[in-house]
Amino acid sequence: MATEQDKTVAGLQIAIQMEIDGQEFYLKAAKESTNDLGKKLLERLAVEEDIHRQKFEKIYEAIRNEKGWPLVDFQPDGGKTLRTVFARALEDTGTKRKALATELAAVKTAREMEAKTYDFYKSQSKKATYDAEREYYETLAGEEQEHSLILSDYYEYLQNPAGWFVKKEHPSLDGS
Repeated sequence: MATEQDKTVAGLQIAIQMEIDGQEFYLKAAKESTNDLGKKLLERLAVEEDIHRQKFEKIYEAIRNEKGWPLVDFQPDGGKTLRTVFARALEDTGTKRKALATELAAVKTAREMEAKTYDFYKSQSKKATYDAEREYYETLAGEEQEHSLILSDYYEYLQNPAGWFVKKEHPSLDGS
């Protein structure tokens, strides 16, 4: 019968692999992206996935050595960095951008990956043995949800840059 530590370690191993897979996907998608906005956004997402992986690996080692969940110093910025990358790249790119089917497909896949990761972290938080574990999984679930929202914005932007710009940047122009 698996102990609580075994279950925790197994969950950490899955989380580490999900973050590695996410980082690899974002780096590949960034390399294949045909616009600067996509490249910058996807590269930043890869960095964030790697930060998550590093934190999980430290937790994994602490649990293997100390048999308890450590306090984790992780303070996500609520997507501010990603939104800043998105806004700055928009200034450079403008609203005249045609979306390629491959770019749209990559963003759709990324959103699906973020949703699966979010679901996994939420389920892990419900099964958590330690308060610090629960809080960490909840924090990461929020971070993954923010990634998904930013990717949704990017997807909308790719489909209709001018319409997206009016909707997101100038909501007073729509009569509200």
